[in-house]
Amino acid sequence: METKLILSDLDETLLHSDKTISDYSARIFEQCRQSGILVGFCTSRGKPNIILFEKKINPDICICNGGASIYQNGTLLHATSFSIEETRALLKTAGTVCGAGCEITVDTIDKIFWNREKDKSTDYSDNSIYDDFLNFTLPAMKICVQTDDSEKAKEIAKSVPACDFLPFSDIPWYKFSPASATKESAILILCQNLGISPKEILAFGDDFNDIGMLKLCGKGIAMGNAIPQAKAATDGMTKTNNEDGVAWYVENFILKD
Repeated sequence: METKLILSDLDETLLHSDKTISDYSARIFEQCRQSGILVGFCTSRGKPNIILFEKKINPDICICNGGASIYQNGTLLHATSFSIEETRALLKTAGTVCGAGCEITVDTIDKIFWNREKDKSTDYSDNSIYDDFLNFTLPAMKICVQTDDSEKAKEIAKSVPACDFLPFSDIPWYKFSPASATKESAILILCQNLGISPKEILAFGDDFNDIGMLKLCGKGIAMGNAIPQAKAATDGMTKTNNEDGVAWYVENFILKD
């Protein structure tokens, strides 16, 4: 089928390990757009955390927070989140299960909150707002908790109904989100809005939360640096993120066709 949309994860996929997008990738994505192919991000990052990348690529589509929010040309098409009560229950359980010193981040529709101001264990976001989460009053699209213990993650998720949780492969953290907020569910909603089929989408990813997207789309391509589970779920593989694997594949297998 003809490719009408290219969706790429960001971290360890389109982004180099230093969290930059190359001029080469930006040029290839612009060539796609000139050829009538839409381009977009499909990322676990929140909207405030992709602004620099949007300026570099100017994507037509942004699926953020692992599928909790969908934007087309900057306009919000769809959003889902935990309720305030569910958000507070998850935060309370995470603090109890993982201890008071555990780092936690919360993504809302337009902000990122963190319970640590300095000496953070990861550089996930440099524009976060400090909050101790003792009396948080906003609905969370996504909550991330510093733990690599699957049993602790399971206990946290059980504190609310219909909670999806996945580990990150590159840092010892878990992501918690509404079960309906996955990359693949967001893609299905997007397809209804665009009037296209998932089979007309080319997707790139590297991590656990990319697997559903890679299986759903007409062609799912794993990065050379992807986890084994992502590679096993795809139709093919490209070069690593630091070798501009996304742009290289698109230039050689989409634009040349």
